[in-house]
Amino acid sequence: MAPASVQLRTERLVLRPVRSRDLPAVTRLWTDPEVRRHLGGPVIDSVVRIRQRRIVGAPGFHAVERTSDGVVLGLVTVERSGRGGEAEVSYQFLPEHWGRGYAREAVAAAVERALADTPTVVAVTQEANTPSRRLLEAVGMTHADSYVEWEAHQVLYRVRRGAFRTGRGS
Repeated sequence: MAPASVQLRTERLVLRPVRSRDLPAVTRLWTDPEVRRHLGGPVIDSVVRIRQRRIVGAPGFHAVERTSDGVVLGLVTVERSGRGGEAEVSYQFLPEHWGRGYAREAVAAAVERALADTPTVVAVTQEANTPSRRLLEAVGMTHADSYVEWEAHQVLYRVRRGAFRTGRGS
């Protein structure tokens, strides 16, 4: 993966390392019940404080900022050695920014960058999270496995370098 200081740019967004000024938005992602509905629920305060200390500038964590006004919309993470040793992408966006194609645009950019360095990228979502499943399919990921974890049905998606299509835009 590219160093943490490298930014990814799309038509409407910049994905960049998390800064201290992003912590209020990122904390909302971790504590908002709607955002966390398919992610095990809101994160408890003691864990939030630990995460706040660790996320600023951490490699693989990207604040997603709208270029038109600098508003932080969400967070995209790429773990180099995620599930099964494959690169793993994950994402969270604030509810007021859902349904506008921002997550799709950001995830596509992150997956495209990751595939420059690794042959496959995976993502996991709950089976019940239909919007997330549609997003992953829209960027060219395909269903690879289903299982139960954290007392919920999960779906693993995978994309290989040659099968990727950007899916950028609305």
